[in-house]
Amino acid sequence: MEIFALYMLLGAIAGTFAGLLGIGGGLIIVPTLIFLFRSQGISPDVVVHLAVGTTLATIVPTSLSSMLAHNRRHAVQWTVFWLLTPGIIIGVLLGAAIANELPSRVLRSIFGVFALAVAAQLALNRTPAPHRQLPQRAAMFGAGSIIGAVSGVVGLGGGSLTVPFLVWCNVNVRNAVATSAACGFPIAVFGTLGFVASGWGQTGLPHLATGHVYWPAVVGVASASVLFAPLGARLAHTLPVKLLKRLFALFLAAIGVKLLLG
Repeated sequence: MEIFALYMLLGAIAGTFAGLLGIGGGLIIVPTLIFLFRSQGISPDVVVHLAVGTTLATIVPTSLSSMLAHNRRHAVQWTVFWLLTPGIIIGVLLGAAIANELPSRVLRSIFGVFALAVAAQLALNRTPAPHRQLPQRAAMFGAGSIIGAVSGVVGLGGGSLTVPFLVWCNVNVRNAVATSAACGFPIAVFGTLGFVASGWGQTGLPHLATGHVYWPAVVGVASASVLFAPLGARLAHTLPVKLLKRLFALFLAAIGVKLLLG
């Protein structure tokens, strides 16, 4: 029961940040689940893959809740969403297949480096050139593929790439966050399917796991994150996002260093 309460606490924190920054919550959920799964005695050979697959499953309801909350404020740019989504679907399935071939140690290191890179991007908060706009359909497909592939490897809702990409193209940051939240839904759905398939029949998985998805953690994290994602979306329209991004960058930097040090 204690571990389930920790899952719910994790979901509340991740859900708030998902709605606030359009990040899906994976940058918080994956490293925390790695630590929690280790404390439960789950085999170290599967713990990172299980954390990534489980995280993608938790992002399905969280991203849907966040997307609906932002859409009620008419902030989601659906044209951009549909341009990115075909590439996202192909990319995330490819990313899940790649992750299955990587040892847990390598996957943990990749996630640590990625967390540090995102932390640096958030902290710098560079202003894009004023003339830059969204690229044409083919380039948007390519961008979606990259976002999906990276998300599938490290278990993210894609916002850590989608938001910076859209802001770099001079999309208003609040619209970028909202659209990123919508893009997190196909990433999570197809990423979950990929990790279920990649872990099917693998030894060392805990009871109540389907492939690389551990359902008790999914229920605990998702039930709380769905409740808190609308709170984050509301805060995104009221609080100074720049300050919050920099605070979040410090958190990510600490997570990245911890993962790299093992």
